[in-house]
Amino acid sequence: MAKVTRDDVARLAGTSTAVVSYVINNGPRPVAPATRERVLAAIKELGYRPDRVAQAMASRRTDLIGMIVPDARQPFFAEMTHAVEQAASERGKMVLVGNSDYVEERETHYLRAFLGMRVSGLILVSHGLTDQAAAEIDAWDARVVLLHERPEAIDDVAVVTDDVGGAQLATRHLLEHGHAYVACVGGTAETPTVGDPVSDHVEGWRRAMREAGLPTEGRLFEAPYNRYDAYQLALGFLSRPDRPTAIFCSTDDQAIGVLRAARELRIDVPGELAVAGFDDVKEAGLTDPPLTTVASDRPAMARAAVDLVLDDGLRVAGSRRERLKVFPSRLVVRQSCGCEPAAAAGAGL
Repeated sequence: MAKVTRDDVARLAGTSTAVVSYVINNGPRPVAPATRERVLAAIKELGYRPDRVAQAMASRRTDLIGMIVPDARQPFFAEMTHAVEQAASERGKMVLVGNSDYVEERETHYLRAFLGMRVSGLILVSHGLTDQAAAEIDAWDARVVLLHERPEAIDDVAVVTDDVGGAQLATRHLLEHGHAYVACVGGTAETPTVGDPVSDHVEGWRRAMREAGLPTEGRLFEAPYNRYDAYQLALGFLSRPDRPTAIFCSTDDQAIGVLRAARELRIDVPGELAVAGFDDVKEAGLTDPPLTTVASDRPAMARAAVDLVLDDGLRVAGSRRERLKVFPSRLVVRQSCGCEPAAAAGAGL
């Protein structure tokens, strides 16, 4: 059987091959609804399948978006990646995902690989690219959108959450329960001090403590972002006689580790220890007790990142303020903070 071509579709639909192309690619020119229906009917009748490789060679772009995340095993990054994939699908694109494991060489490896595949654009969750990697992006003229993090060294469009404000909300809420102070589980010494969400969460905690006239010295515990290391850390500081009665964790994953440590040490949460996190991953509503946390609109952030990375006007010069899209944070009150179930009702999972 002879291969069905775009010319065959055009003849059956009674239109030009250019119009068939506009329908298949959703542009660049509009097509009248009636004409579009004729073209789609012809495509279905003939069983036409576009040659994506040929299209990519002609346009020098594929239907692919490259996305590099630190660790897709972590619940937050898994949920964000899924949201990006859904948003990309709505735009007729697919997503290639690479895990950097917070290692610059791995990040550069995926960057080069995706650029070589001529992806339509890159969505990066990055601490900061090397000079060589940044130069390659410029050389390929790739469209780049930073998501979740906004390293100062990369001057590209960024989609982020109000991390400082969200952390302030959580810390204030814990203080309102009458605790003498709130401790904080932050990042490590390697955590960037600028543009990193965890650093911003720590800054938000510091600001809320200062507002309350409370010192922060000796009340910040350093831990990697995952539950396993946070669990080990919490076993130590929760075993001390001067252990804190309230803890704000920079990520929900850390908070889950703290809750596990408290359970092993037979510390009642929230009776003896109040805990709040940040991210509102799905598991936060299933912990025992359910975790009070800070949420952002991940689906909206993902759609914004995909829209920006596919926007032809992305590289138009603009101020840093215009190139930074900040989504608000909101406090999700559950029971780990000390609120009664009735007060937390309606928060959901």
